[in-house]
Amino acid sequence: MKREIVKSKEMPAAIGPYSQAVKVGELVFTSGQIPLNPKTGELVHGGIEEQIRQAIGNLKVVLEAAGASLETTVKTTLFIVQMEDFPKINKVYAELFHDANPARSCVAVSALPKGAQVEVEAIAMRCSTRKQSAA
Repeated sequence: MKREIVKSKEMPAAIGPYSQAVKVGELVFTSGQIPLNPKTGELVHGGIEEQIRQAIGNLKVVLEAAGASLETTVKTTLFIVQMEDFPKINKVYAELFHDANPARSCVAVSALPKGAQVEVEAIAMRCSTRKQSAA
């Protein structure tokens, strides 16, 4: 099975020795996305709602570069610093993932890179896989 590195030109370079995503067959495995502004590479300003919105927005860009989407996501993992932010995160998450409802885990952590309060990673099917399986 072929393994292919994914790199979106719309996103800043990884801040470590890892790939934005890796495609293996019809699956896409993303690295964690934190709420960085892709143009500046800086953490977005605002509260947890703005941070989760940006992190998922970044995830969407990486997934699309790999031929996948939020709608074809089958599993996400959220890493959050403050568990009391969970209800606010859930509200934005539900809005952005619509009815996709991927399987999900949420892990409380003591800190994230660059002082982020949330990070999200995903496993998704490439869009062609979903279209074929729906037929």
